[in-house]
Amino acid sequence: MIAGLLLFARYAYAPNRLGYCGSDDHQALFGYLTEGKTDGGLAQLAQRFEGAYPYLRLIARVNRLDDPFDRRVVEAYWIGNAMLDRVGAAPFFEALKARFQPRMKARDFSWMTSSLPTGAKPHHNFHVFDVYRRAGLLRDERATVALERMDQCRISWGRVLFAEGAEVAVERSPLVLRDGKLALGMPVVVRVLRQVDGRGYLDDFRHGDTVSIHWDWACDRIDGPALGQLVRATRRAIAHTNLTL
Repeated sequence: MIAGLLLFARYAYAPNRLGYCGSDDHQALFGYLTEGKTDGGLAQLAQRFEGAYPYLRLIARVNRLDDPFDRRVVEAYWIGNAMLDRVGAAPFFEALKARFQPRMKARDFSWMTSSLPTGAKPHHNFHVFDVYRRAGLLRDERATVALERMDQCRISWGRVLFAEGAEVAVERSPLVLRDGKLALGMPVVVRVLRQVDGRGYLDDFRHGDTVSIHWDWACDRIDGPALGQLVRATRRAIAHTNLTL
C-alpha cells in the first residue's frame, strides 16, 4: 500500500510529462516516483494539477477527511470507490459552479452539469468525457480526433502479454463510437511505456497481470476490487455521457 501522494503521482505523471497539466517540472515528479519518497515538495507538485486537485478536495470534504491526498480519496478520483457514492448532486454542482460557471456560457454550463441529477460522480472520467462533450467534437467530422484524445486521457486497463525493454504489450479495449454513442470496443494489442531513460517504478510484469493506463503509461498493477471499481466507473461515465450525445 503506497502513500496517497505517490498513488496520485503514478496517474498524474504521464499527462504532466506531455505538458497537459501540473507544473513544468515533470522530472521532479518522476524522481519522487522512482525513489518512492514523499515530502512537502511532492505535495506542492500535486497541488499544481488544477484539473484533478479540486475534485480531490471535494471528495475529501464530503467524506469528512482533512487530507485531499488520503489514499482513499486519490483512489476514488482515478479508479473509483465508495467515497464517490457519498458525493451528491448538490455539492458536486456547487463545486463545478465555483470553478466553471464564471468562464462559461450559461447554456454550456447547463449542458456540462446535466448528468448530475442522474448520478454523475467526480471521477476522472467525468472530467475527461465532459471536456469533449462540451466542445461538441463528437458531433462533427473531427470526432475521431476527439475520441482518440478521450481514450488516451481516461484511465483504462489492459492485460499484460509481455514486457520488453521500456514497454509493456497489453490487450486493451479502446473507446469507440457505435451508432453515435460511446462504447468499449473489442480488445486490441497496444504497447505502453513503463520506463523513461531506463528508469521506472513498475517491474517484474507477468503474463496475465492487469495494469491501469493513462496516456500510454502503465500507472499501476490493478486487480480484484479495484479493477471492478474502475470498470464500473468507466461504464457509468460512458452511460451518462451518452445521454447527451
